[in-house]
Amino acid sequence: MKAENGYLTVYMSLCLTVILSLCLTLIDGARRNGAAMEASCVADIGLQSVLAEYHRQLLEQYNLFAVDSSYGTAEHGSYNTEAHLLRYLDKNLSSDDVFLSGLFYRDIVDLHVDGVKTTGVSIYTDDNGAVFRRRAAEAIQDDIGLSLLEELKGWLTTIEVNGLDTADLQSEKEAADRQLSQIEISETEKVSVETLNPTKILEEKRKLGILRQVVENEELLSRNTLDFSGLVYDRMERNEISRGNLPPLESKWTEEMTERFLFQEYLLQYMGRYGQESAEDALRYQVEYLIAGKNNDTENLRSIANRICAIREAANAIYLWSDMEKRSEAELMADAICSAIALPEIAPVLEIVIILGWAYAESVYDVRTLLSGGRIPLMKNRDSWHYGLEGALSGTSESGTGEGGASWGQGLSYADYLRIFLSLTGLDKLTGRAMNMVEADIRMTSGNEAFCLDGCYDGVEFDIYMSSGFGYEYRLTRRISY
Repeated sequence: MKAENGYLTVYMSLCLTVILSLCLTLIDGARRNGAAMEASCVADIGLQSVLAEYHRQLLEQYNLFAVDSSYGTAEHGSYNTEAHLLRYLDKNLSSDDVFLSGLFYRDIVDLHVDGVKTTGVSIYTDDNGAVFRRRAAEAIQDDIGLSLLEELKGWLTTIEVNGLDTADLQSEKEAADRQLSQIEISETEKVSVETLNPTKILEEKRKLGILRQVVENEELLSRNTLDFSGLVYDRMERNEISRGNLPPLESKWTEEMTERFLFQEYLLQYMGRYGQESAEDALRYQVEYLIAGKNNDTENLRSIANRICAIREAANAIYLWSDMEKRSEAELMADAICSAIALPEIAPVLEIVIILGWAYAESVYDVRTLLSGGRIPLMKNRDSWHYGLEGALSGTSESGTGEGGASWGQGLSYADYLRIFLSLTGLDKLTGRAMNMVEADIRMTSGNEAFCLDGCYDGVEFDIYMSSGFGYEYRLTRRISY
């Protein structure tokens, strides 16, 4: 009987063992790496889906992207966002929507989500609203030229150098009037001085208030009021807001003034003001509120009108004292009155009264022009001056010099004066009031009655835990923001 050799069978068995081991190793590596890649892709898609749930009303009204962590409910918090992310992850890992998946499809990685944990959030109210302020500046940066910033710097310099925002000419006028009334004269002469006081009509008008002199019908002004209690600025002051823990955003601008300027332009564009009101806003004169901080429209507008009038008084008085011709008119009138009552010693005081009264009359005209849509130069000259002395003291709005008057095409507009006042308002106070307006307006829309800005996320960071049915485990840390 002939013996058979089995070396071929042994050789093939050894080769197949090596090849099979290699194939299984490659399959396991492919499964492991495939699972890791799928976990990464699913995590990224899930986070993108979370950001895609931005608050639509906030975007429509204020051009701001944010995730409202309350999702229209009464409670906001990261647990709501975690639940939404978990739902997206599970959906993206599921094969239930694959046609006949139970017959023709098998998941070779068998990946599923074990849990999601929020490790960080960036909230709009963080750092006293710095996140909100920066996103607002970014929302308008492509629409605004920085040449206006240079003009604004020039206006602020003029105001500071001339002390226009700190001058109190009304108090000076009252002091001059008291000095005039305290002069010891006979009873007959005293009656004559009071009767011939050329600014008496102006002082009676001043008592009526500025709004009654500069708007056609004060009764038509908005009477909207707003209760600040419970709004975001009030909660910030009581330290009752949610706070994020992600590092602050880095500024895109080299100068802090640039970011602030863009933020102020954002407020002027997206918030209502006198002459550009919106009936849907909680307050009609929102920009005026940002500056004055009153709880009703009429008082906010009155505060702004008084402030403009004070600046205009100071600027107009500076011009009158510098214009020798107009100053001579005031001096001649004072001398004539004092000669008529035989009291030449009171002429210098009466001249001051006349100059300040003249400046006030011109200022009322300036405010009226601004609120009507016209423009007034910050510092006037002969060409832009409106009132002659007699017309100013008579208190009639139509009396002008006939020399040109204030131009409606040159100088600063009402919005420009608001720009100046916004720049002179404390940044934290301005930001807090702006957030109040945003929150109050959004709460007026359907389904957003409990909206809170400190529940709005600008960025989020998650730890995502996944595992495979084949024994692989993954922990992914992802951070994403608008």
